[in-house]
Amino acid sequence: MNASSDNHLTIDGCAVRVVDAPRVASVRERMPRPEDLRDTAEVFGLLSDPGRLRLLMALLDGELCVCDLAAVSGQSESAVSHALRLLRAHRVVSVRRAGRMAYYRLEDAHVRMLLDLALTHTEHTHAIHPERDEDSR
Repeated sequence: MNASSDNHLTIDGCAVRVVDAPRVASVRERMPRPEDLRDTAEVFGLLSDPGRLRLLMALLDGELCVCDLAAVSGQSESAVSHALRLLRAHRVVSVRRAGRMAYYRLEDAHVRMLLDLALTHTEHTHAIHPERDEDSR
């Protein structure tokens, strides 16, 4: 990226007019590191799957074992175990073992907050679905 004196930036061959150069500089300084953005995108990717999201919603009420999560979510125990493995690898859920039983719970209050905010958002907004809107005409 090249900066010129007349507030233009060249980004991958495109000339982009910068209207507020100090603000752009400030935002760029606060931008998270690329690896932090990648990790955050992976968490949102995990939350984008309805099956995994159903499991996380079930865990809002507290810890559950794989059998109970399968019953609540309508998924097979195998599918639940696979989803929990992914969620655990990304520190979204954690596990507590009691003998042969494994009880899963949300990792921390941040995960609960993400879920609560996402639910609140969807309850207060109407998403635009062009394919659904055309069907209703």
